[in-house]
Amino acid sequence: MSTSTTINNLKVDVTNKQILSIALPITLSIMIPQLNMLINSVFLGSVSNEALGNAGITGVFYLIFAVVGNGLNNAMQSVFSNNAGSGNHEKFKIILSQGMRISLQFAVVGIAFTWLIAPSIMRQVAEQSSYPQEMSFLKIRIFGLPFLYFFQMGNAFLIASLNSKYLMIGFIFEALLNILFDYLLIFGNAGFPKMGFNGAAVASVIAELSGMIVVFAVIFFSGLKKQYSLFHSFAYNKIISKKILEVSLPLVGQYVISVTTWLVFFLLLEGRGANAKAISNVMRNVFGLAGVFVWAFATTANNMISNLMGQKREDDIIPAIKKIMMWSVGFCTIPVLLLNIFPQIFFNLFKQNASFITEGIPIIRVVSMGMIFMSIANVWLNAVTGIGKTKINLTIEIIAISFYLAYTLYFMKIHYISLAVAWSNEFVYWTLIFLLSFLYIKKGKWKIKKEMQL
Repeated sequence: MSTSTTINNLKVDVTNKQILSIALPITLSIMIPQLNMLINSVFLGSVSNEALGNAGITGVFYLIFAVVGNGLNNAMQSVFSNNAGSGNHEKFKIILSQGMRISLQFAVVGIAFTWLIAPSIMRQVAEQSSYPQEMSFLKIRIFGLPFLYFFQMGNAFLIASLNSKYLMIGFIFEALLNILFDYLLIFGNAGFPKMGFNGAAVASVIAELSGMIVVFAVIFFSGLKKQYSLFHSFAYNKIISKKILEVSLPLVGQYVISVTTWLVFFLLLEGRGANAKAISNVMRNVFGLAGVFVWAFATTANNMISNLMGQKREDDIIPAIKKIMMWSVGFCTIPVLLLNIFPQIFFNLFKQNASFITEGIPIIRVVSMGMIFMSIANVWLNAVTGIGKTKINLTIEIIAISFYLAYTLYFMKIHYISLAVAWSNEFVYWTLIFLLSFLYIKKGKWKIKKEMQL
């Protein structure tokens, strides 16, 4: 393949076909790990109501470190796509190698924090009866972090190089192994040790390792490694590493703040009963499962807007955002409708009692509306990322989270009405995210800023 052909193929157009060609493979790739989390919860629901509830806190704790990788991933996509749009695809090899170096350093910090600092924090905030199980799980689960980060780096390259069709391969392998080892290790089937709650942690680490291996095997055997001259050198490059960190650190801060508040939400549930924790963990799965379309189109917005910026097509950016937003809302509506038409079928997956279902149905109605708000707001927020203004992303996040926390504390501690009212905090959060992102983009001040090319 000639260089000119490669460059032309990496420049996006604002068409429905182009949007769907990027978004649909990403949708499938995101759906697989969310199904993994759902299946984990289904298996743990068979163990006990306590295990299902504890999975909520441990899942959110790990998610804090996982979203550090998401921040790096989205920043890498922005830098990759901007250079793709401007024809600087020869820099992909340096961007990827430096991104992998940085992600490994972040993973080491995450593991050290979980083993050395997290126990003293969790001991203070977790229920005394739940702490040993939760901490034991986390000390195992955190070892999947470097595999997850490398997996995300590989995926960022595939999306930006318009090879998102390959994404599902790694995720399918990851999902199958996660399900298999959940079955073998949680319950001790086929001669494997019966590990219970910790079995889910080991299964997830094995799955993330397999995902990493497969995504890099795809890059090697598809010819992409040779085409872009990848992995020839991992020598430190001060200029490019600094640029990646400048773009990624505000995003990392944004995501960590966002998910940490979710951990606060779950910790505030302590004392509200096992059902409240278990139902909220299921709602987290609803956000993950129904949100696959939202995150896919948000990622598409990041990628396309970065690419358009690289092409210097600033006037096409707002029309592109609106078009992507309509697809996001349309696709998100499908699982939301199914969840609301058949809520009993969904809740029965977790093998809990009748009160679990009765209490859960009003909450799923509230969460469903929050998903629709999210499908709009997330596209606009990721468009800000695509423009390269990640410090604005962080500012928007801090403002929205401040209101979210105030609302949550009031309705969880000061004036508790019901769990459904507490979950309505998602309306507050996503409404502010949309308004602030929309106003920033419409003002157009970003047009006079320098571009993000390396």
